[in-house]
Amino acid sequence: MKTCSLISEMGKALRKEHKAGHSIGFVPTMGALHEGHLSLVKESRKVNSITVCSIFVNPIQFTNKKDFEKYPRNLNEDLRLLQLAGCDYVFIPENKEIYPNGPPALEINFGTLDKVLEGKFRPGHFKGVAIIVKKLFEIITPDHAYFGMKDYQQLLVIRYLVSALQLPVQIHVCPTLREPDGLAMSSRNLRLTIGEREMASLIYETLCKVKEKTGHLPVKELRQWAIKKINSNPAFSVEYFEIVDKNDLHILENWKEKENALACAAVFLGDVRLIDNMELFS
Repeated sequence: MKTCSLISEMGKALRKEHKAGHSIGFVPTMGALHEGHLSLVKESRKVNSITVCSIFVNPIQFTNKKDFEKYPRNLNEDLRLLQLAGCDYVFIPENKEIYPNGPPALEINFGTLDKVLEGKFRPGHFKGVAIIVKKLFEIITPDHAYFGMKDYQQLLVIRYLVSALQLPVQIHVCPTLREPDGLAMSSRNLRLTIGEREMASLIYETLCKVKEKTGHLPVKELRQWAIKKINSNPAFSVEYFEIVDKNDLHILENWKEKENALACAAVFLGDVRLIDNMELFS
């Protein structure tokens, strides 16, 4: 496994790989890796000759400076895990390497995709995501890129970005990996206290119950039930719980479009913000 910190170095190495006829799979990350990230690497290795992973905590997608500062960082452990997973290249740039003159402009209208759910509560977040993903795609020039279902809204934004700019990369979505108690794997789980971690499965349990009740209760009533269930534990605070169409994230008013129904939640457990989602008719 080779590591690169310079754009020129990374680009040169991957141009050689392309010239040799090798397909390139790419997994962008912010580090603090877990089995969810490694599953994306494994999916890439099934299809591609070369798999590249990036580790870059992107400052411009954080709407809260403290959240950026507290984001878990453990580079040595990340590299060890990627080595074991069979990753071929790891791109580890500094902030000044990515944004030497500050963040570039990105003139793309995502419609409502970047304004609802996460976008409503984290304005500017998806613009920051789109800028870094575009930059990384330009550097890595992957044939395939891999993203997890847990960050579903991000996935839709990236698909829109690729389509709008006609970027030559195929986007793959991979299932959310979960802990044995159902908690979606996330780098932010590392910030939970022992007591909080023991309670965290409530989010998954609620999503499962919502799936069971889908079609038996009106959409609005089911949403209110879910919020009440999570908030009944004083350690939790629901930021949003919505049932949306998975194609464009518009909020469902009834079950006429039930085949596309997706429940999405953002919940604070203590001061740690956790997100999750579940397809309701899969």
